[in-house]
Parts: sequence; C-alpha cells; structure tokens
Amino acid sequence: MTSIAASVPVLRWAAQRARMGDGVLEARFPKWPQWLKGEALPTLRQLEDFAQATHTPFGYFFLPQPPKEVLPVPDFRTLRDEQLAQPSADLLDTLYLCQQRQDWFRDHARVSGLPPLTFVGSVTLRDGPVSVAHRLRQTLALSTQKRRELPTWTDALRVLISQAEDAGVLVMVSSVVGSNSHRLLDVGEFRGFALADSLAPLIFVNGADSKAAQMFTLAHELAHIWLGATGVSDVQAGRVPELQAERWCNQVAAELLVPLAELRSARQPEAPIAEEVQRLAREFKVSSLVVLRRLFDAGALTRDALWQHYRAEQERLRTLKERSGGGGDFYRSLGARTSKRFARAIVGSALEGLTSFPDAYRLLGVRKTSTFHQAARELGVVV
Repeated sequence: MTSIAASVPVLRWAAQRARMGDGVLEARFPKWPQWLKGEALPTLRQLEDFAQATHTPFGYFFLPQPPKEVLPVPDFRTLRDEQLAQPSADLLDTLYLCQQRQDWFRDHARVSGLPPLTFVGSVTLRDGPVSVAHRLRQTLALSTQKRRELPTWTDALRVLISQAEDAGVLVMVSSVVGSNSHRLLDVGEFRGFALADSLAPLIFVNGADSKAAQMFTLAHELAHIWLGATGVSDVQAGRVPELQAERWCNQVAAELLVPLAELRSARQPEAPIAEEVQRLAREFKVSSLVVLRRLFDAGALTRDALWQHYRAEQERLRTLKERSGGGGDFYRSLGARTSKRFARAIVGSALEGLTSFPDAYRLLGVRKTSTFHQAARELGVVV
C-alpha cells in the first residue's frame, strides 16, 4: 500500500492535542514509535485512521510544523502546567459547537423579535459581590430556602438550570464532546465557560464534575454573564484565583449559593467542623469545599484551620469514586446537553421549515429522523 510522508512534528502535536499517550497509540498503531523516529511511514489508510482518532484535519499532516491553535475566547484559567498551554481537541470542538449554537439562536432571537436581555453586562467589578448576588437572585427568582428543601444536589442543580433558562440563558451541561460518548471531557482542563451575548447568553458546564461542583461552576458562569465577560474557567471554590475577575465571580457564586447571613443562622458552633461541613453541604446543596470557604468568610475558621480542613477534604473527595446510574434517558439528556431552550427553538424552527433538517441534526447531535421527531415530542414541541 502507498506510504505517506507525514510530518513528524505534526504527528507528535496531534497526539498531545488529543491527550493520547504513546502506549495507547502504539496499541492501535504498532509502528507508532517508528513513525516518530522516521524509521517507518504510515500508509494512507493508517494516516486517515490516525487523523480520525486524534480529531485532526487530514491536511495538517503535510505541514512542516503544527499550526498555532489558541482558544477562540479569553482564557481565565490559571495554567498549572505546560499541557494546559495547548487546548485539547475536545475543548476546542466543544467551544466551536457552542459558538455555532449561539450564532443560530442569536439569529433566531432576532427573527422572532426577542428583546435583548438587560442583565447581560449590567454589572462591573466595582460592584460588591453581595449586591450582585442579590440581583442575580431576584432576576432568576431563586430562593435559598426552597433549594435547602430539595432532597438532592441533582434536584438543586436541575432547578437552578431551569430558572437560568427561564431568564433567557442557554445552559448546556455535558461530559462529552457533542453527543460522542467516546470523547470524554477532562475536568482537569476546564470546568465551564460563558459566552456573553445580549440575545443568546450561553453557559457550558463540564458534566464530568460532581453535581455539587457543577452547582458552583454554573453560579460562577452566571456571574460572568452578568459581568458580560466571555471566557473559559477552571472554577475551584476554595482556591483564590490570580485574576481579579475570577476572584470576583467566585465571591458572587459563593454568596449566591450560600448567603453569609443564612450560613451564620444555620451554623451549629458546638458541632465538630468535619461533621458540620458535611451537614451544611447537604443543607445548602453545595460542595463541602464551598462550605469550608464560607465558614472562613464568616469568621468561623482561621486561615490555618481552613487550609488544614480543606486539604483533608480534598483528599477525602479524591478517594471517593462516583457511581453512575448509567447513561440515563437519551431525550432528557439531550435537553441538558444542548439546553432545553435551544433544543425547543431549533426543533420548532426545523418543523416550520425555517431551519434545514441537516443543520438541526448537526447542532442537536442527532442522526436519525425518528430520533429527531421523538425528541420533538419529548421536548413538548409537538404532541
């Protein structure tokens, strides 16, 4: 078969971009070490398979050096190592897909005569986090007390998403790229991002994280929308980010989910800290790390005690293995992955003949006509 002189630097770059190690690649492409040394060349079929496996455009392999790829939006993450300096194909493809969905919904909003959302970009970093959290709570019709009465973190997250969508924010939560269950998103790379827009504000939350952590990420990204700041975040409740905007968004998110006044009222000072943290986390439906940070903010912990308990809690969480109940209902997850607000709009537009079915299928991540029509019924677009 015909051999192809693929660029070795691009082969290395594609593997790193796809976060695929040498061992994984060698199992699939036995001559991978020889390709890198120039001692062997891939066949046309092998190079096509490699391009597909690494999600790399085929033509790139004929470039002398890898192309420079940067995030299409601002990066608010604190880079902890060199690996994060180059965005993965999974993160890039997720961003591109969400931008395409946002572009479609923006046009839809204009055609439909939807008014601009005045809360987008309505605050600045000079506004106090407590007052901004209050404004978010009013706009989203949030009630901390009602959330505390919900039985699980999943219920609390579902309600917060629903209220954000009712206010006009497209909220997409997924642990995979598009609908590809073989392309899992890495929480270590990013936890969420916000795409601010007055007609189609969009938030993406990495669904690979725990439900409690997703709550904080969503609250953090909502603060980004109110700030009118588009960007990718690596949200960690207890860490103090280097960037002022990220610190501010963390403060708003913490006050939104665990108002300091309510925490002080709910706290039981005589209880052991470890037990109290778990109780308050269950009560407010947030992560234990958020509770620890808020106890510090309330003056209940010294800085040394905060970090002692914080490190111990991080270690405890690392030892826990999340148990999944399976893939869940496809049609319910479709609404979560693509935003119910977006899914209903594009399904309705396609059925009315305003959007082509191929475009609707692509943006929704469905392939079959039967799946599309069943989704239309499940989403309540048709009876």
